[in-house]
Amino acid sequence: MSINRVIISGNLTRDPELRQTQSGMAVLSFGVAVNDRRKNPTTGEWEDYPNFVDCTMFGARANSLANYLSKGTKVSIEGKLRWSQWERDGQKRSKLEVIVDELEFMSSRNSNGGAPSYGGDPYGGQGYAAPAPAYSAPAPAPAPAAPVIDASSSVYDDDIPF
Repeated sequence: MSINRVIISGNLTRDPELRQTQSGMAVLSFGVAVNDRRKNPTTGEWEDYPNFVDCTMFGARANSLANYLSKGTKVSIEGKLRWSQWERDGQKRSKLEVIVDELEFMSSRNSNGGAPSYGGDPYGGQGYAAPAPAYSAPAPAPAPAAPVIDASSSVYDDDIPF
């Protein structure tokens, strides 16, 4: 048995492209840039090397999320790898992409610090779409809790060796 799962987080490299199949299913295509941090053997300094990942999401969730995603949006996605091969103008071509099952916003359009998650199937496998994200008035504040820490400022800390 093999397991095909991938989890990546990064920034969208372009505005997503929403299209429909002939049967009417929504298909959302976008790219995510992720960094690979390596030590430069010459200088000894840690450097970030970008990797660009093509991602595709299907169905009603793809249709709903298209309105909230744009170039630069920070996201975390979970899905599976799919390799495709085709021929164009007599040349064989191929690509590896992530078929997105779940998407979580790592930053928010509003100021309440929320990071909604869209994916999975909370409706018991019936194929219903998750509700569209609402960016309206923030919910009432709960009782005082631990302070919220902005992890984005410490993600690329020089002390982390990987």
